[in-house]
Amino acid sequence: MQSPHTATHDVCSKMRGAFIIRPDCGTNMAMEPRRRREGRPPYDEAGLEQAALSYAGRFATTRARLAAYLTRKLRERGWEGAGEPPVDRLVEKLASLGYVDDRSFAEARAAALGRRGYGLRRVTEALRAAGVGEEDGAEAKAIARDQAWEAALRFARRRRIGPFASDEPTPEAREKALAALLRAGHPLDLARRLARSRPGEVPEADSG
Repeated sequence: MQSPHTATHDVCSKMRGAFIIRPDCGTNMAMEPRRRREGRPPYDEAGLEQAALSYAGRFATTRARLAAYLTRKLRERGWEGAGEPPVDRLVEKLASLGYVDDRSFAEARAAALGRRGYGLRRVTEALRAAGVGEEDGAEAKAIARDQAWEAALRFARRRRIGPFASDEPTPEAREKALAALLRAGHPLDLARRLARSRPGEVPEADSG
């Protein structure tokens, strides 16, 4: 006569071809295998345009970023349309319709970075990374340049350094404050003035 353990083992063995067996098989805990997700079909022109519209509708983007997104999606799913994938043509079409606006993107990004206290160098780096050209980014960088002092004060206030420190900083703390201001994209002369300021003594923008 078979023991309960042996009987359970035999039932589980017979079920292995059709079920995923769990360690506690024999207590009605066998599970049907999950079906694999079928791969999505390659893009045609209409599908690629829909992908472009969907992306541009969800994210503030640039021509370069949209082109990179479409190129990545084509690598993932392939292309079955006629000729080469019309990536550049779709990007320009969406730009002409106002879905993509590099200049507006640049100004919005520069304003957001300025509110967080970042300087011109960080703004320039962010626009370059987003693929914004010199012409489209010129106004945004000009605004960041004009508001450099205000942005530096915001950064110092947020980080509680320089004139916004709670206590008189040590020389080491001043060096760390200077390094933080430089990493935030502020020029050396401006960063030094703020890092060397005593708590509660906010220097004037045009002071030497």
